[in-house]
Amino acid sequence: MAKLSFLAGLAAGYVLGARAGKQRYQQIARTSSKVWNSGPVQKQVAVAKEAARTKAAPVVADLVADAARATGERLRSSRTVTTEAIARNPGSTPGSGSSATPPHGDPWAEATRSDGAA
Repeated sequence: MAKLSFLAGLAAGYVLGARAGKQRYQQIARTSSKVWNSGPVQKQVAVAKEAARTKAAPVVADLVADAARATGERLRSSRTVTTEAIARNPGSTPGSGSSATPPHGDPWAEATRSDGAA
């Protein structure tokens, strides 16, 4: 029943809107432009922008930093050698230069090593 009422309202709105035509649309556009560009509205827009800069930006920066930190930790933990990898390649060790390990290693791992060696 609610769905039928919604559809009937939608259809009525469409018909009335179509009848109003281009002139009504232009009138609404002019009025909304005047309201948007009015002094009181623009003053509130400036207040909202300032609030976003001073209050929301630090919160967003903290969220981004936390996400980057968590991603880095997940990447570092995913680089560990598992016993299954060692069992599959018993003669190779990470960085030994065997055919199972690339000769230059993992560039990401080398760049993010915590021991200071690069």
